[in-house]
Amino acid sequence: MMNCNCTCKSTCGLLAVAASIIIGIVTAFLTITAAITVTPAFLWVALGIAVVYLGLTLFTSVFIRDDEKRCACRIIPTLLAGILGTILVSIILLGITFAATSVIGAIITGLLLLFLTLIFTSTACLVKCLANCDNNI
Repeated sequence: MMNCNCTCKSTCGLLAVAASIIIGIVTAFLTITAAITVTPAFLWVALGIAVVYLGLTLFTSVFIRDDEKRCACRIIPTLLAGILGTILVSIILLGITFAATSVIGAIITGLLLLFLTLIFTSTACLVKCLANCDNNI
């Protein structure tokens, strides 16, 4: 039986959330200043990424071994929050048109990038944990 090395340390998950928050804030600021704009094509891609990740998470969770489930169960809620948040926010942005420098639109766009980043960073934590690496970072 393998030791997954995911004891009480949750620094990888905390770093994933912190990085996502920073990217979300920076995105909101850049959207308010009109330095970046989000196109409908990007919104459809974000929605597609989230839906594919949801399906892959469902499919691969069946194959996680019992000794690895303890590790996976610590990061999967963060991954699911990113997936579901990305789906919700991208649908909102696809359905409602905001002005380019709208504060509300910028906040929602920041949330979209926050959740999308959370998907990628929590996936990295999940891979690290399932690869049986030590949890030093």
